[in-house]
Amino acid sequence: MKQKESVSVTFMLLGVTFCVCLILANLLATKQIQFGPLNLTCGVLVFPISYVVNDCITEVWGFRRAKLIIWTGFVMNFAFVLLAWLADLIPGAPYWTNQEGFHALFGLAPRVALASFVAFLVGSLLNAYVMSRMKIHDKGRRFSLRAIASTVVGELADSLIFFPVALGGIVPKEDLLLMVVSQVVVKTLYEVVVLPITIQVVAWLKRTEGMDV
Repeated sequence: MKQKESVSVTFMLLGVTFCVCLILANLLATKQIQFGPLNLTCGVLVFPISYVVNDCITEVWGFRRAKLIIWTGFVMNFAFVLLAWLADLIPGAPYWTNQEGFHALFGLAPRVALASFVAFLVGSLLNAYVMSRMKIHDKGRRFSLRAIASTVVGELADSLIFFPVALGGIVPKEDLLLMVVSQVVVKTLYEVVVLPITIQVVAWLKRTEGMDV
């Protein structure tokens, strides 16, 4: 009889964190901000965390488990967007006067939703793939390099898909390019800043889980 595969509580908690970050990123991305010359959305506050979690899972449990979490996050995010869209369509009570604000937050346009789903899937899978291939090539060495390199590849793919699909023809090309570059730069810097913490977390996970795929 084939033994059933199990996951640890730590792996489950990381998976939950990953999914929550994706849903939060969708909500926070409805607010656009400017930080000096950079045009960003507030999703930048939380979305890079999903890449850090992705790196930790890939490094400790391998690409196969990372794909499981990525697809789970995709399904959870899709369910959230679908239910939010349905809630937005349902007429509000006569005494309820906040439909405009609710729509601004949850009424994600189909074009934006499609861009978000495809960009996330491609970016996250590329991040995990590059991370795992570099680990094999380097025989487990140089974690810092592959964590940063995989983030650059994943975030670049994410931004190159999301912004042209979601905002092409709406935002001027120069501003669109600036938004792509801004997102990649800021999210990569985020990864670099938290890298010392990521290294410690990965080392702790490998010790406690007894895993290093």
